[in-house]
Amino acid sequence: MTRYQGLSDAALVEGCRAGADEAWNELVERYSRYVYAICTRGFRLRVFTRIYTRLDTLRDPAALRPWIAQLTRRRCLDALAHAKQEVAAEHEDAVEESADLAEVEEAYAVREALATLSDACQDILDRFFARDQSYKTISDELDIPSGTIASRIARCLGRLRSELEKQS
Repeated sequence: MTRYQGLSDAALVEGCRAGADEAWNELVERYSRYVYAICTRGFRLRVFTRIYTRLDTLRDPAALRPWIAQLTRRRCLDALAHAKQEVAAEHEDAVEESADLAEVEEAYAVREALATLSDACQDILDRFFARDQSYKTISDELDIPSGTIASRIARCLGRLRSELEKQS
């Protein structure tokens, strides 16, 4: 664990601005899936170079996530302009991008909320929803009575819902 893990975005930005390699590595680790999701949905571009070179333009370090999203969107629109696509196509892509970005934002919010849950909750929710494991499989692998699985999932989902409501 580096000294930058778990710090606020603002503290992370300050570390990057101070030239701390560990801070930059943590920024890339923390936001790589977010940026990748935005890029792969629309344009499959690499944007971390642009983020790195423009980090000094970030006015509010606590607003890192929306700043990255805006920078990524602008980079994508620049790519469209360079490709000389028609104005109508750009507008249509921008509308689709907004819908895609909303999905990415929602997924990212769920990911952040999941990270606040206990390891046990993260594990059981991952097994049931992401890996599509049955109650029996979860029961066998975790050595928990199968009748207990449903109540644990419900309890963990309640905690997840509470975390998501805090973020709103």
